[in-house]
Amino acid sequence: MKKIDKKIVGYSVKDVSKKDKTELKEKENSAPLNESADVIRMHEKLERPEMLIGSTYKVKTPISDHAMYVTINDIILNQDTEHEKRRPFEIFINSKNLDHYQWIVALTRIISAVFRKGGDVTFLVDELKAVFDPRGGYWQTGGKYMPSIIAELGYIVEKHLISIGLLKKFELDDHQKELIKQKREEFEASKKQQDAFSENEYPEGAQLCVKCNDTAVILMDGCMTCLACGDSKCG
Repeated sequence: MKKIDKKIVGYSVKDVSKKDKTELKEKENSAPLNESADVIRMHEKLERPEMLIGSTYKVKTPISDHAMYVTINDIILNQDTEHEKRRPFEIFINSKNLDHYQWIVALTRIISAVFRKGGDVTFLVDELKAVFDPRGGYWQTGGKYMPSIIAELGYIVEKHLISIGLLKKFELDDHQKELIKQKREEFEASKKQQDAFSENEYPEGAQLCVKCNDTAVILMDGCMTCLACGDSKCG
């Protein structure tokens, strides 16, 4: 610190010379960058690579003579780094049935746009699964009810997001599994009959569960209980 003994009669701001400005800029550029600045995140301006990896799912419904093939392609963000992530980038639906051509094109473009937007895209699963066909849905092999073709596409998107780690697979805990196993054994022991021609893996007479759409709801101890997801009217 320098002591000023004389009276201050004026002041001026020192102008940084061109040389000083150049040295200051070089110093800023040479400073270490924050590691998070190099992390690539999903957004709509992210350009499509020449090659993407993906999966194709076959959809065969009893209400159509032709199968549908749903392809979901993923992009790898921050490849070969600790921040590597696999995110859905686009979706394509192919079918010989041209009756659905218009809504298929519209749906694939909208879903692909949502994928490229980034952020939490898992909400698409619930939105698609909540679509019901006014003419009625259909039953899959195994007794699972599908309210519409769009809803089945929602289940496919959910399956894909689970496979790439974007969603967690729903699983019952050990206590729920043991309870369902006990209830099923009690129910089958009380009925002592099975339909040899039924492909349903659940007991004869089981009803449709409004939560998981499986025909797995039975009446035990005066309470309707689902053997698939554990949903119970008694809490």
